[in-house]
Amino acid sequence: MHVRGYARGELRTLTEELAAKRDELAHLEAQLADEELALASLNAELAAFEGCTFAGSEFSTPNWTIGMLGWPKLRAERAATPEARSEAAQARAQANESYSAAHGKAAEVQPFTPSPDLKKLFREAAKRVHPDTASDDADRTRRERLMKEVNAAYAAGDEDALRRILADLDSSPDAVQGSGVGADLVRVLRQLRQVRNRISAIEREMDALKQSEIALLRKDVERAEEESRDLLAEIEATVRERIKKARGEHEALAVETKKHGR
Repeated sequence: MHVRGYARGELRTLTEELAAKRDELAHLEAQLADEELALASLNAELAAFEGCTFAGSEFSTPNWTIGMLGWPKLRAERAATPEARSEAAQARAQANESYSAAHGKAAEVQPFTPSPDLKKLFREAAKRVHPDTASDDADRTRRERLMKEVNAAYAAGDEDALRRILADLDSSPDAVQGSGVGADLVRVLRQLRQVRNRISAIEREMDALKQSEIALLRKDVERAEEESRDLLAEIEATVRERIKKARGEHEALAVETKKHGR
């Protein structure tokens, strides 16, 4: 965007608006820093809880899945409500589906055949965001994040995602051409939009994390600790018993099958 000439009164108005928007931007950037910190802290806390709880345990990956599949059902049984049982059934179904997708025959690699349009969009996006063209460390960090998004969209064959990335680049502060108050104001307005969008995205991510299975488990563990109970020990004992029962049933079936020559 090129800047034209301004009358003195108009220039003063633009200068005052620019100052006000810069103040607003500074306030939002401080809020964004707090939001980023909260998100990073929650991720670290959940990772630490998962690590301390399951690291070195037979319930760590891949048997971690068994433990997590068991907990939604246990939670519903403890709640003893139809709603809770329904929620647990859905959670188990989703977890089973995810596990099967990751480990079953359905997870066999499918041929990747990118369309000409997908390749074209990828080349354009990669050219514009490649980290090697960064002007400083902050710009490199931003470009590396964008490049990950570009690669993910390409791997998923998502042309719309690549188009959104390119559209965001076109509307970014860096796309504004020219100098002076008018150009600076447009850049600040675009920065404000970016910061607001990022804050909204963080809030959505925080909400999703708080509803994740590991977050709900941590909350239940903390509540049990207030009641002087070791919920994890209870879960482990229950899951061990169920595994023992399942193994017994499997061995009995194997013996029966062998007996009948099948």
